[in-house]
Amino acid sequence: MNAINYDRLMMQETARPGERRLLIHACCAPCSSACLERLKDYFDITALFYNPNIEDGEYVKRKDELVRFLRETGYARILDCEHDKELFYGAVKGLEREPEGGKRCEACFRLRLEKTAETAKRGGFDYFCTTLTLSPLKNAELINRIGEELSEKYGVKWLYSDFKKRGGYLESLRLSKEYSLYRQNYCGCIYSAQRLEK
Repeated sequence: MNAINYDRLMMQETARPGERRLLIHACCAPCSSACLERLKDYFDITALFYNPNIEDGEYVKRKDELVRFLRETGYARILDCEHDKELFYGAVKGLEREPEGGKRCEACFRLRLEKTAETAKRGGFDYFCTTLTLSPLKNAELINRIGEELSEKYGVKWLYSDFKKRGGYLESLRLSKEYSLYRQNYCGCIYSAQRLEK
């Protein structure tokens, strides 16, 4: 069975004519940089910074960097929302010892993407997506599968993506250097931080 080419599916959508509004879940400025650069000519973009998985100090650093990057580039507007870590802890309860990339991460992806889909529906957006597929460490197939499910549930189109394709991750490194963006070395949750300390 052939793997689905999510990047090709995204290119097919971007080739469609017309003004469309996109709500993109943004995890951080470095990942957002290359994703937004790729999409800015095709959509009217709003970035949703919804990351209850990220610990307080790290959360502020990442949000401030995203705000600065968007201010300097004008690629998108930012839509902020509450930072309720208890929602994350509730979503991953019982999964604390799962390995990175396992069921805990799946629950975290679902939590953040569901909020994005809900917000897109409420705000009348045409599409929603996430920057998470830029990372070589994130499972693009899983993320796209969750996005598909939520698209059906909320009635908003999911924009398929695998932003790491076509040199996307390398472009994020270049843009991070160009804009002197803070680049973190873990996903942001306390469990991935503990893994670094070992």
